[in-house]
Amino acid sequence: MIDAFWQLLVDAIGPDLAEFGEVSRLIQTMFRLGIAALLGGVLGLERTLRSRSAGMRTFMLVAVGSAAFVLIAELIGISGGDLSRVVQGLLTGVGFLGAGVIFRSSDRSHAHGLTTAAGIWLTASLGMAVGFGRPASALLITLLALLILSPFGRRLELAIKARTRRQQK
Repeated sequence: MIDAFWQLLVDAIGPDLAEFGEVSRLIQTMFRLGIAALLGGVLGLERTLRSRSAGMRTFMLVAVGSAAFVLIAELIGISGGDLSRVVQGLLTGVGFLGAGVIFRSSDRSHAHGLTTAAGIWLTASLGMAVGFGRPASALLITLLALLILSPFGRRLELAIKARTRRQQK
């Protein structure tokens, strides 16, 4: 009875999993998507802890979505110029998403949300890196982004602004 059930299950979903070829390809795809979710979640957690407009789930979805687009392109054999168009389309879409978190103040002198928008854009790049099989590069991107977003990065930015103001006087 149990063997018949498993055979029925394999017969039913086998064609849908045929795109992976071997089980190792399925595991590799799951690993890449999982790493993209994890790294996107790390960056999103930083934004969530700072109560920014886009948080952990948004960043995770951007990373996984970006990885998925390049993984699917790779699975169906897209390469070269066609793959370049997939990446261009992905970045255009992420640009619109990032634009949605940018707001101008009522006096129109300041824009808010630029760092979050840049983080969304950067998260797409780490998702693409993972999707292309470069998880170590994605990890380095994540670590550098965390350094930039850390209090150290903020203090450095404020120190540079203060020095520039002093020099302008």
